[in-house]
Amino acid sequence: MLEKGVNISLLLDCYGPLLTDRQREVLDLYRNDDLSLGEISELTGITRQGVSECIRKAESILMEYEEKLGLQRLYETRKQILSEIKDKIAQLTKHGQISRECADDIVN
Repeated sequence: MLEKGVNISLLLDCYGPLLTDRQREVLDLYRNDDLSLGEISELTGITRQGVSECIRKAESILMEYEEKLGLQRLYETRKQILSEIKDKIAQLTKHGQISRECADDIVN
């Protein structure tokens, strides 16, 4: 399982457009730009408490979207399968069972 911060950043990439502009901005500043609550407060004009609540709510929404839609999980699964296919093709090429040209055609 991914670290929470990394997972939230990935979910933000996937579902960010579904958040409000304010939620997306605040969460992006917090997770991707690594700004503190105080720094975000100064930039946005929201109280530190308001920033904290916005982050908590936005993260909760992102996790709920992923729970219901599973797009990030599907992406990770497909990425893993593709990696396994590439490994198998590399093994077949190494053992002379398929040509390098054929392997390149399959992978690309």
